[in-house]
Amino acid sequence: MRVFVAGAAGAIGRQLLPQLAAGGHQVTASTRNPAKAELLRDLGAEPVVVDGLDAAAVGEAVARAEPEAVIHQMTALSGDFDLRRFDRMFAVTNRLRTSGTDHLLAAAVAAGAGRFIAQSYTGWTNPREGSPVKTEEDPLDPSPPSWQRESLAAIGYLERAVTSAGQLDGIVLRYGSFYGPGASDTLAGPVRKRKVPLIGNGAGIWSFLHISDAASATVCALERGTPGVYNVVDDEPASVAEWLPFLARAVGAGAPYRVPRWIGRLAAGETGVSMMTRIRGSSNAKAKREVGWQPAWPSWRQGFRAGLDAALPQQRVAR
Repeated sequence: MRVFVAGAAGAIGRQLLPQLAAGGHQVTASTRNPAKAELLRDLGAEPVVVDGLDAAAVGEAVARAEPEAVIHQMTALSGDFDLRRFDRMFAVTNRLRTSGTDHLLAAAVAAGAGRFIAQSYTGWTNPREGSPVKTEEDPLDPSPPSWQRESLAAIGYLERAVTSAGQLDGIVLRYGSFYGPGASDTLAGPVRKRKVPLIGNGAGIWSFLHISDAASATVCALERGTPGVYNVVDDEPASVAEWLPFLARAVGAGAPYRVPRWIGRLAAGETGVSMMTRIRGSSNAKAKREVGWQPAWPSWRQGFRAGLDAALPQQRVAR
């Protein structure tokens, strides 16, 4: 297929573009940074420089590419990773999930594309009550911590917009918490420096995803997915009390400090305490069953030991 990948210079894009090229797809890939255009060419795509928040520029770029499918991977983290100011940290990403999604959807329809795949997220977005592992049938958290409300609203907006775009086969991929080449430092770096304490009982449940598996799931969705929402995570949701000490050992760090909730709230705010003690994991059963995807890194245990900085050899990529 002719495919337009928006936001292709990030961690997922760097894994996704070679997989698309290997599958015989003709790819146009966008970045807002002119310095990264040559990288996209090296990864097997025709580069285009465009700001995802510029509706006219997006429309022109997509029209020139004449894609049969559009893949939305646009994000933009800004500033330090500060859980106490979560929405501020995700402010530009939230605009890309709302206005940026609208621009890209309009461009896809105008260009005659038939399929639209968008990046979403699963983890802290799940309701924090009831079963420890959620499916796509569960709603988004109806009462998130105050500093995550804008980000959750943006995620909800993206998912509704993509799945209700009647002129397109809209597919939403809810990726889990990333690690792997280009994606490990956000978590592994602070753990290595013992800056991530175990707060309270550490009962918050996380679902992880190796960045190479995020890319392979995207290719599967492109080639044989049906419209809808899919959780794309590994096979083993796990509590912070289980995975955090394991990750610390894997990166050669000392055991994480343990702190009570009230101290954790001072350091990481309501958001940090929630993510350490209350969030729920996600099931990948639907993506396996309906898209035919299998993670090559089925567990964070394997991934934390060997995959923090390692990409998968091409022959191991799920197809």
